[in-house]
Amino acid sequence: MATFSFHSPYFLIPTFLLLLLLIYISPLNQNLHNLHFSSSTPSNDSHPHQLQTHPKSLPQVLSPAPAPAEKSSTERIEEELAKARAAIHKAINNQNYTSNKEEIYIPTGCVYRNAYAFHQSHIEMMKRFKVWVYREGELPMAHSGPMSYIYSIGGHFMDEMERGESPLMAHHPDEAHAFFIPLSVSKIVDSFYRLEPHAFRRRLARIFTDYINVVADKYPYWNRSSGADHFMVSCHDWAPLLVTYDPKFYKNFIRVLCNANTSEGFEPIRDVSLPEFNLKGYPLFNLGPPRHGLRPSKRTLLAFFAGAAHGDIRDMLFQHWKDKDDEVQVYENLPKEKNYHQLMGQTKFCLCPSGSEVASPRVVEAMYQECVPVIISDYYTLPFSDVLDWRKFAVFIPPKRIPEIKTILKGISQNKYLTLQNRVKQVARHFELNRPAKPYDVIHMVLHSVWLRRLNIRLTRNVY
Repeated sequence: MATFSFHSPYFLIPTFLLLLLLIYISPLNQNLHNLHFSSSTPSNDSHPHQLQTHPKSLPQVLSPAPAPAEKSSTERIEEELAKARAAIHKAINNQNYTSNKEEIYIPTGCVYRNAYAFHQSHIEMMKRFKVWVYREGELPMAHSGPMSYIYSIGGHFMDEMERGESPLMAHHPDEAHAFFIPLSVSKIVDSFYRLEPHAFRRRLARIFTDYINVVADKYPYWNRSSGADHFMVSCHDWAPLLVTYDPKFYKNFIRVLCNANTSEGFEPIRDVSLPEFNLKGYPLFNLGPPRHGLRPSKRTLLAFFAGAAHGDIRDMLFQHWKDKDDEVQVYENLPKEKNYHQLMGQTKFCLCPSGSEVASPRVVEAMYQECVPVIISDYYTLPFSDVLDWRKFAVFIPPKRIPEIKTILKGISQNKYLTLQNRVKQVARHFELNRPAKPYDVIHMVLHSVWLRRLNIRLTRNVY
């Protein structure tokens, strides 16, 4: 039987060519042609050198969204203030406060214009408010002030700020909501008045203006607000005169003044009334008068005043009441055997007449002795009036009614007096001077007054 043999070269050559053609047109060969190994970034299962499909077969990958622009310092502080305003409005509407810590004091009662608003505002201040003290300037005119006598509250406020221990102090000006000008009118007067007394007041104004121009040229903060978030503190009688030589420059500047006289340019919406203290110096160095207040049943005097004769109001008071009545005791020179603060502690109503300037330390002294203050003044904006309703714990007698003092005070019933006296005891904490300062004391109340004014402005430039 015949068999086929593949030994013929003529048969093997066509067979080999046919096999090559079949391999070339195979689908398997086409798939291998479109695959490659990649050593690029591994996929999510983190296997290096993983087999990757050709880039043309991948879906398009979007680039990541750009990061949001960093907020400016102005935007950051304005956001903080907006949160504070919202919290205060919420407290007013809900008649309750919101705090993340235990409160040491909760304001209540009619002595406050709105106790809920004040309480929440103080909470927000302690949480957020930061004050920057400018570093420029040298002693004695800058960074120090009197610590005794009737201008002493300004010195103590400055010293509190300068020590840097207050939680309300800013560590950098970019985080500050308000800026303190650390110049002392009293120290400037001591340094320069005797050199040129006739031209001194203009020099005083020029020193302040020059200082502000220095910090305004060096930093952006004064210019961005036109001075609306900057403030000074002074109890000196001449402090209000600073703005008279350039009122446009100081239009928005916050002045914290004892001499809060609206007839001399004090603006309660912008400026702050500062309580006047008369602190003893060496060797006593006290932070307030001694307390001699007796309980109401032991107070035998109806009214009391002792002080120098200066100003029309006191002239009228002395004319009608000096050494003329046992129940209304008025002295120009108190006898040495009598103790001033003990007499206030024995009195129901302490007379607080204005002198050559509207403010008087007797308002604070009355608070320390729990004596109902009798305000005899024109044009005086009382301290912390944006928070306290003075008519709920004080008596107001217009100067023209000084001859009627005894009749007016006798007309106040015992129950009414006891109500007034209890309210004086309640608000007295706001007139206490502590070092270091404590919540709700006089230094924090001054800062709160500045805080309220800062809440009332909004910075719109976001370039810093």
